[in-house]
Amino acid sequence: MNLQKIQAYIILFKRYLKSKDAENQLYKWESLKFFQDSWDLSEPNLEKMYDASLKNTQTTRLWKGNNYTPKRMMLLFATMAPDYVRHCFKDLFEEEKNIADRVDRFIFYCDELLIEYKTQNGLSIENNHYHDYSIISLYLTFCFPTQYTFYDFFTFQKSMLHLGSRNIPEQNDVERFFKISRTLWKFLEKDEAVWELHQKRLYSPNHYQEKSLLLVHEFFNVIAAKKL
Repeated sequence: MNLQKIQAYIILFKRYLKSKDAENQLYKWESLKFFQDSWDLSEPNLEKMYDASLKNTQTTRLWKGNNYTPKRMMLLFATMAPDYVRHCFKDLFEEEKNIADRVDRFIFYCDELLIEYKTQNGLSIENNHYHDYSIISLYLTFCFPTQYTFYDFFTFQKSMLHLGSRNIPEQNDVERFFKISRTLWKFLEKDEAVWELHQKRLYSPNHYQEKSLLLVHEFFNVIAAKKL
């Protein structure tokens, strides 16, 4: 990545933080706070805990869209096999293990849960658990906000092109994505104006107030939206 380009995009990012577009992204910071306040794998009622953890007063777009319902499917799995679902999340959040392996195993676990669900519900038309890199990165971000951020391959790819990377990703590479996200976070964190502008837009007690790589997610979006 080119240092001058990173610095130029940080200037652009600070302009963005003063805009209405930046305010419109605060629902993500609200959902982060709900998750941080509610997530507890020791909770006996796993379904209820999971449901409370993925919550927002404005929108459900992070876990529900057209033909995209990962939250609904995980609630079905949590009802059917709560102990196995607990194991899935414990493994995903085991920071001593390789992140790419953890993500791939989580997808495998969900494949297995879907097979079991269809076996137990022979008339079910469910054929997708919707647990892709995007929703898994959301779980990671919400559990470890200073280590991870939302993953979108095409935004990542465009951002690397805009930042002058000599190695543009051609396929999913979550391990590299998270490493680069932490590197960019260091640049954003050093710029006091970035944090001050971000803090000014947090008008609700429902907004997560601590530092988080969610800012890097927004930074990626600003970079990728810029025309070359």
